[in-house]
Amino acid sequence: MKHIDIFTDGACSGNPGPGGWGSILRYNGKEKELSGSEKETTNNRMELTAVIKALEALKEPCEVTVYTDSKYVCDAIVKRWVYSWKSNGWRKADKKPALNVDLWEQLLALLEKHKAEFVWLKGHAGHPENERCDKMAVNEYSKYLNK
Repeated sequence: MKHIDIFTDGACSGNPGPGGWGSILRYNGKEKELSGSEKETTNNRMELTAVIKALEALKEPCEVTVYTDSKYVCDAIVKRWVYSWKSNGWRKADKKPALNVDLWEQLLALLEKHKAEFVWLKGHAGHPENERCDKMAVNEYSKYLNK
């Protein structure tokens, strides 16, 4: 299996508000950047979307290391909370409904195809790829602010 490093970030102006996401896929010394936006969204939705769009861009099953500054995304996968939410009818431990179920379902389906490891990065701490993804995300949502 090919090994791909994926760096992601999501950002929002207001929460909810205009949002953007950015991803960098790195394989064998080559990089591909992806980004996008939504007019009305939340930061967590953009964080999830960045990971989903990066995984969707892979043309075959791969070993993937996903680097994210989102504790929400990273902890839900690494600590397996999302699997508990799903098995409990998309309810969290406190019995409240889980949020962003549509995106979690997409992500879980993609994780069945790829062997993924999630690594948390401290945001805005000078990590070059994380800073690039943040800049892409902000540039994307800024399109809505300048209208």
